[in-house]
This record gives sequence, C-alpha cells and structure tokens, in this order.
Amino acid sequence: MKFGAIDIGSNAVRLLIARVDEGEEGRKSVDKLSFYRVPVRLGADVFSDGAISEEKIKHLVKTMKAFWYLMDVHGVEWFHAYATSAMREASNVKSVIKKVKKAANIDIEPITGDREAELIFGNFAQATMDERKDYLYIDVGGGSTELTLIREGRRVKGKSFQLGTVRQLAGRIPDGEWAAVEAYVTELKSEERPLYAIGTGGNANRLQRLALTPRDEAIPEGKLRKVAAELERLSVEERRRQYHLKPDRADVIVPAANIYLKIMAMAGASHMLVPKVGLVDGMILSTHEEWLKSQKEEAKRKKAKAAKTAK
Repeated sequence: MKFGAIDIGSNAVRLLIARVDEGEEGRKSVDKLSFYRVPVRLGADVFSDGAISEEKIKHLVKTMKAFWYLMDVHGVEWFHAYATSAMREASNVKSVIKKVKKAANIDIEPITGDREAELIFGNFAQATMDERKDYLYIDVGGGSTELTLIREGRRVKGKSFQLGTVRQLAGRIPDGEWAAVEAYVTELKSEERPLYAIGTGGNANRLQRLALTPRDEAIPEGKLRKVAAELERLSVEERRRQYHLKPDRADVIVPAANIYLKIMAMAGASHMLVPKVGLVDGMILSTHEEWLKSQKEEAKRKKAKAAKTAK
C-alpha cells in the first residue's frame, strides 16, 4: 500500500511517496519511494505583505497539479496535504485553498504548530535515541520553530514559536519572541535534568553534512558554530558556489544555524542529534494509521452485515 504526504511549508513544498510495512510487535518500516521538493517560498509574501501573491498562487497550483499526477502514476491511494506557518497566517488562505482544490483536486489543511510537532514526533520511534535521556527537539522551519521536550521516548510538552528562517530574512520576528523562547527553555531546565538537542529540518540535515559529521553521530556545538561562522562570512552566491547549495537553501541556512545555536546555548546542550526525519515522514505514518483504522471499521461493517444476513 502506497501513501502520499504533501508538506506546504513557508520555504518549500514537499511530496513524499512511501510504502509502510508492519513487522514483528507492530513495528513499522517506511520505504521511501520518491521525494520531490519545489521552492515556492510562500512565506516571502505572507511575512512581508500578509497575503500570498497571485504569482505565488499560480506557482503553488502548478506544483500541486504536478504532485497530483505524480501520486496518480505511483498508485497512491491515501494522502494528506498539510500547510504550516505561512498559510496559517495568510489573509487569503481560504481563497488559495479553493483555487488549489478546483485546479488540482487536492484538499489543503492548515495545521497548528503543535500538530506539526506531534506529527514529526511520530518519527522518533524510527530514530535511534537513548530513552534514559531528556531531549529538546528543535524543528526550524521557514515560518516557525517547534520546541518539544521528549522524556523516556514520549512527548511531554511542546510549543510553537514565530521564529523561522524566511520570517527572519523578512525582518518579521515578533518583539519578545526570543524572550518567550528563553523563558520556555529555562522552565524545561528547571527540572534539573540535562537536555540533549535534536535538530530536524532540511537545514539541520545540510549543516550536519557541512560539518562532516557521520549520519549516526551528533554534531558538536563547537563544530556547528564553526560551520555557521564560515557560511556567514560568505555572500549567498559564494555559499552556492563553494558548498553547492540550492538558491533557496543558501540564504536561509545561516539564520537556521543561528536559531539552532541560540536555543542550544539556552538549553546548555553541547551536541545536536540530527535523525533525518521531518513533517512528511510523520504524515506518512499518521496516514497509515488512518488507513488501518478504516480497514478495521470496514471489516466490522462486513461482519455485522453478514451476521444480519445469516439471521
């Protein structure tokens, strides 16, 4: 059974097509078949003007039509399309959703920052973590950053903040937002348990590669700071050429690195684990759960109908 997940973020729109298999003890394995990413950057409009421009709407519609056909040729039967920070805040979000539905036959559902963090947390069972430790999960996106405390493998508490790379480039970080982050992290630290950082998002993955850190090892804070300083000294064009970065990655990677580093400093975390999971991964697992539930309900209906017929 193939499932699809569309993440409409502030910086890019992503489609993951995957197959989910269940092994022993109900443990799931996700086989990623195809992944597509289009740098639509809706946040550039929303964080500056409050609405998505006609040009960006056309780009989004074309992208979603392409994703519909890709899912069709792959034989995807169940999928969801979730929108995060930029579309949540866009004044014309309802109009955009209607246009996408009419042109691409895809229903877009804006989700809260808490729901976003919850979906990403669903991947942690797939990641290698020590359940004896407390982790501060830091997911940096284009429009928001989600912070979650994970204890004994469970999501204890979480909060979304209006800190994001595209939002920062637009100069639209709300006054007092960093103070709110510091207060939140300080509250977590007051429980007198050391915090270990987990970084997710495309920028975290790229920073780990630039730091030349093996995939299964955490990035030392000093190495991450050194990479961030080297990138910040360069212009966007120089980052593109020297580190082979895509244009929509080259300008946001420095703000992202600074957000990770600032929150790590608040938490007193010396390393950051990068488990290579994201919203689309969590969406796949959540959609699989919905499919399983529907299968069980259908089986119950058939059983009840057969019993009724037998009488």
